[in-house]
Amino acid sequence: SGDVSRRFRRARKMSASVMGSKKCLGGVALPERAVAKTARPAGRATGLKVRAASAGGFVPDMPRRNIMNLLLVGAAGLPATSMLGAYAFFFVPKGSGGGGGGLAAKDALGNDVTSKGWLATHQIGDHSLTQGLKGDPTYLVVNDEGKIDNFGINAVCTHLGCVVPWNPTEKKFKCPCHGSQYNAQGRVVRGPAPLSLALAHADINPDTDIVTFTPWTETDFRTGLDPWWK
Repeated sequence: SGDVSRRFRRARKMSASVMGSKKCLGGVALPERAVAKTARPAGRATGLKVRAASAGGFVPDMPRRNIMNLLLVGAAGLPATSMLGAYAFFFVPKGSGGGGGGLAAKDALGNDVTSKGWLATHQIGDHSLTQGLKGDPTYLVVNDEGKIDNFGINAVCTHLGCVVPWNPTEKKFKCPCHGSQYNAQGRVVRGPAPLSLALAHADINPDTDIVTFTPWTETDFRTGLDPWWK
């Protein structure tokens, strides 16, 4: 019986030791593996806290941030400004006469017009188009002396901007759009155009023989009035 009592006490001690080393839930001992799984989320949370704490890094002060913002705005604004300038240039309409510096008259092929070359193919009374100031179509006139007149006539109608052709039979300009008419010097003789065609000086360079257009800013000899296109 003494041996039995000792064995029983030893078994109770071992059972108490085993129970003390394990977690219990509702009086039932949980294996260590289950306890480890339960403890894992706490470990993850701790790791996240550590990583978040170490993510602070360098934060620039206000002056540096302002400089960075200015550089960013400038880099973004440069191409936008270039595009805006291109669009603005595209949509600016051509003028209807006058203005600008001297410009060599150009023929239909884009060559400079010379007095000798022009008179070789254009007779007395001829009104033919060249490219004038601001790129506007401009008539050169061969006068009764067989010379190029000292003025060019802008071909842009003063009504709605159509290019007015010369009618050699009637010896006048007749607009095909709305019927406006101008005499051989470009003075309006019939509406609805309200004004005469604009003028430009047509001078011949004595050294190169090139016909050059320059702005007409003085009194309009056809009307005695100041030029409306100035």
